[in-house]
Amino acid sequence: MSQTVTRALRLLAELGEGERSLDQLADLIGVHKTTVLRLLQSLEEERFVHRDAHYRYHLGAGLFALSSLALEQRGIRRTAAPHLAELNAATGQTVHLAAYEGGEVVYIDKYDSRHPVRMYSRIGLRAALHNTAVAKVLLADLSPTGRRRVVDGIEFTVHTPNTITSPHALLAELDQVGAQGWAQDHAEHEAFINCVAAPIRDASGRVVAAASISVPDVVLPYEQVLDLLPQLLACTRAISADAGLPARGTVH
Repeated sequence: MSQTVTRALRLLAELGEGERSLDQLADLIGVHKTTVLRLLQSLEEERFVHRDAHYRYHLGAGLFALSSLALEQRGIRRTAAPHLAELNAATGQTVHLAAYEGGEVVYIDKYDSRHPVRMYSRIGLRAALHNTAVAKVLLADLSPTGRRRVVDGIEFTVHTPNTITSPHALLAELDQVGAQGWAQDHAEHEAFINCVAAPIRDASGRVVAAASISVPDVVLPYEQVLDLLPQLLACTRAISADAGLPARGTVH
């Protein structure tokens, strides 16, 4: 049963990348297509998968409904929404909301830029732990032992010349992020994108999410992205207050 569930989840993950044929899916997960067909038929019955007239498989409406329910269950997303929408309208830039869960940082909301240059990020996508501003904010709130445990498990894939490439360098940056109360991604994940992020805290003072502003350098240079930091910090303070953080806990 465990293997069946694992294979079904792998099929859904592959379909998340785009439509696939039966043969393609069988090749991708390394299972005979008769087995894959049985799994797909079960997923179709639950509306998690849809087969079109050309016998191509897609993610189904049942999965979309589950996704919406999962997002609705995130209270911080509802709390943050009006503030993030206001920040997006005021700056005109892409605004993200991310959370740390199960050892991963995941985008749970996104407000697109008004500019024609759009970012590839989307709700539900995982953020790299070593070179994104939202991940740095969320990891910086962990205990020193927790930070070390996570950092030791990171594969330091190099995306740009600015990417952090060692545990020592990342731990040092997390110390700095914790001290200053915000993080940056200076063309570390994508060579043409700069980003600043700040923490959102709940009533206990723990960081429950991170909000960020991301800007392509063809829209604003790095120095002007940093100029947006006061607006971002004002936004995250307001969200934290609505999430129950006492006023004295909002000062960094």
